[in-house]
Amino acid sequence: MTTSPRSAAPSDLQPLFALYGARRFGDMEQLAQALLARFPNDGNVWKALSVARQVQGKDAVPALQKAIALLPRDAELPSNLGALLSDAGRLDEAIDSYRRALAIEPGFADAHGNLGVALTRLGRFEDAVASLQRALQLKPGFAEAHNNLANALMGLERPGEALPHYAHALALRPGFAQARRGHANALRDLGRIEDAAASYRLALALKEDDAQAHASLAACEQQLGRCDAAVESYRRALALKPGAPEWHFNLGAALQQLGQGAAAIASLRQALALDPGALAILNTLGNALLRAGQPDGALAQFRRAIVLAPADTMARHNLARALKQLGRFDEALDQFRQVLAADPDDFAARSDLLFVQNYMDCRSDAALLDDARAFGALAAAQARPYQAWPRSARSALRVGLVSGDLREHPVGYFAQGVLAALAAQAQGRVELFVYANASADDAVTRRIRACCQAWRSIDGIDDETAAAQVHADGIDILVDLAGHTANNRLPLFAWRPAPVQVSWLGYCASTGMAEIDHVLADPWIAPPGTEAQYVEHLWRLPDTFLCFTPPDLAIAVAPLPALAAGRITFGSFNNLSKLNAPVIALWSRVLAAVPDSRLFLKAPQLDAPANRFTITEQFRAHGIDAERLLLEGSTPRAEYLAAYHRVDIALDPFPYPGGTTSVEGLWMGVPVLGLAGRRALSRQGASILHNLELQGWIADDADDFVTRAARYAADPAALALLRAGLRSRLENSPLCDAPRFAAQLMAALGAMWERRPSA
Repeated sequence: MTTSPRSAAPSDLQPLFALYGARRFGDMEQLAQALLARFPNDGNVWKALSVARQVQGKDAVPALQKAIALLPRDAELPSNLGALLSDAGRLDEAIDSYRRALAIEPGFADAHGNLGVALTRLGRFEDAVASLQRALQLKPGFAEAHNNLANALMGLERPGEALPHYAHALALRPGFAQARRGHANALRDLGRIEDAAASYRLALALKEDDAQAHASLAACEQQLGRCDAAVESYRRALALKPGAPEWHFNLGAALQQLGQGAAAIASLRQALALDPGALAILNTLGNALLRAGQPDGALAQFRRAIVLAPADTMARHNLARALKQLGRFDEALDQFRQVLAADPDDFAARSDLLFVQNYMDCRSDAALLDDARAFGALAAAQARPYQAWPRSARSALRVGLVSGDLREHPVGYFAQGVLAALAAQAQGRVELFVYANASADDAVTRRIRACCQAWRSIDGIDDETAAAQVHADGIDILVDLAGHTANNRLPLFAWRPAPVQVSWLGYCASTGMAEIDHVLADPWIAPPGTEAQYVEHLWRLPDTFLCFTPPDLAIAVAPLPALAAGRITFGSFNNLSKLNAPVIALWSRVLAAVPDSRLFLKAPQLDAPANRFTITEQFRAHGIDAERLLLEGSTPRAEYLAAYHRVDIALDPFPYPGGTTSVEGLWMGVPVLGLAGRRALSRQGASILHNLELQGWIADDADDFVTRAARYAADPAALALLRAGLRSRLENSPLCDAPRFAAQLMAALGAMWERRPSA
């Protein structure tokens, strides 16, 4: 009697190899099963069956385990089992299986490489690096191991070491799309954003449907300020993977930067639907709604974020800012104080707390100065001031300007003409360096940049690094253009990166910082006796502390509208947050004193029906019917200026009067009636009117304000005459004489430099 052989003969196995080579994996599986019926203990047939099932995506683990038991010295089998377990997410078991393979064959490069990948996926990056380095010692041309070693190094936040390994992988396999994307990631993490963007484009040329590469390219474009390109790339990424909340969020942020508020809100809502508990999405959506004039929706998002994370101060800070914008100042102050109770070192909250109090008239000058000093002391405690400022042998005075508002913004409008005149007059005597705390790039930005010797972005850079840049640039006089307004970088000044430091233009009150030597003012906003309101020295320019650049728009002054309408229209185009309860009460008295008169209010917040209802009810409480109010929201600047064709007399709010708004109205022929306050910021309207020799339009108190409003309204002929000559009066005043102002500014800066303590 003959017995069947225990193992298949080579001739029995050969057809299996042929079927594998022909990629007929189903037939290969059937043949292997047929052979196992004859040779149930042949390890090679079990191995062939596992391969056939594995390449078809079928469960191959039982066949592999049987083959391993029958072929205990075959290292390839536990390595293959490791790959299957790794694909199934069973990483600890996969690692054990790879180590079993290496115990059989220590020089098995692929097993070392696969072990490194599994360790990387578990976050065990140091162990992964060791395994992958061993794989490359055994197999130097192993492209996958170079790529995977780079991935592990990226996990250790060592992109500089990862970069050459990605490059090696690409040299070995130029079409290796995964390595190309990794190469781009390393460049991005090294801060080489432009190079990273180029590398992502190459990755997409290799694999166009790589959603992550599209999203990463979009992030680079966004960082480079190319928001149109970023939006396009985010949309491509989302077309491939619509369920990624982070990409919807980033798309919303890019759209917001492009001024596409409605589209931004839609994207942010999609992000929130996918990730309802994401604080960053709630806060960003709230801010987008606030900018779009939907304050109720904004408040809801911020309050939802506070409920989800009561200890997170960002949402509370945003809530406070929203309340401030809505004119709910007491509530805003309460929220800011809660933020500071949780985080006393929050510079932004301390700055906002100071700023919001300019809208109120309920605290003493001494109390406000104490709050400002507290901010300055906190900044000083966290800085290490420079003690020496080496200066190269140059005659030019190097002036640095720190601002986030050198764009289509009041600061940009006031600065552009002065800086152009200064650059022209003082060529060779002054060098202008800008330290921009925002990535704006509009027409105003470009005009200002053309006046400067250097333009440095400090957006997102910490104060110490920014101060080091200022110091290395050899700045002689560093000028803050923001004070405690948004986007300020006041803590930077605590490092004393320049020997002379000045605050100007953006904020009239004290910064509270002893390291800022001077505040530029004028005799009208800071008359004698106001020195006690400042930590800094008051440096008064002869005429005005600001100089307006008239709009480059062909909009004529229209005839007095009262002549055709038969009634007076008062107006205010100021931000609605300036219309506090005392302002509304006083303006209601004006409307009562001038029968049949109207009040035209124009502000971005009035786009929202809820705000229109609120303002109507506030006036109704003082006996003013809704029919006497004309309410209008935001429009493009040309239409905004043309709206002054419908205003006879502008009313200035208090204690925070208009600045840009007032001068724009005057340019359109509309006189402004204001109150002279006791603090500098509340006197900026008085400064403007003094420079136009319109002191008669400055009221002493509320009763005087009503009396003057009624008197001017009763004489439309005089109003028409004043209106006809007001633009010319403005353009020929110190307020629009950029060369004159630049000369005065240059003289002040020169004198500050000469009188510096070390001189």
